[in-house]
Amino acid sequence: MGGYLLHSLMIALIGLPGSGKSTVGRQLARRLQVPFYDSDSIIEERLGYSIREAFERDGEIFFRDLEESVLDELSQIPQGVLSTGGGAILRPTTRQRLRERGTVVYLNAQPEKIFRRLQNDTTRPLLQVANPMARLRDLFTARDPLYRDAAHFAIDTGRPSVSTLINTILMQLELCQTTPLSLPTSVSN
Repeated sequence: MGGYLLHSLMIALIGLPGSGKSTVGRQLARRLQVPFYDSDSIIEERLGYSIREAFERDGEIFFRDLEESVLDELSQIPQGVLSTGGGAILRPTTRQRLRERGTVVYLNAQPEKIFRRLQNDTTRPLLQVANPMARLRDLFTARDPLYRDAAHFAIDTGRPSVSTLINTILMQLELCQTTPLSLPTSVSN
């Protein structure tokens, strides 16, 4: 299934923190032979400090304003795979822009699975609370409808390997005909 070509399309991955957006995105971009963009990494690069520090120093509103601006810019790039931050969908304008400018894939991960994966991660500001499992459940309850509103389709990240998730995304893209994916053709003279 390798060797896909992607023409003029941005694929944006959305989902809770820790749902696999960066891991899947990086490998999906490699598979499609397109650039990969991680909005959180780009934001940290521009700030010169971590997102956790941005929340502490500047507050969430400052961070969300910057995130909205960066995602506006990135979603206008004609082709690539974009991994968004978990709260990227909180603003209606961002949800609309992502949906209109590309194909949005919701990596749907259950809070319990994310908790197992992130229980020792101290870099995610929204999980630095007394009860991170309860926080993840609250985030899921609040954000799942927003993720579904923004997404063209959702992929359950339950048990599949990253490779299986990528194959599922590629098949869904083809089935939905949201992208002109095709195998390279050979031309003989």
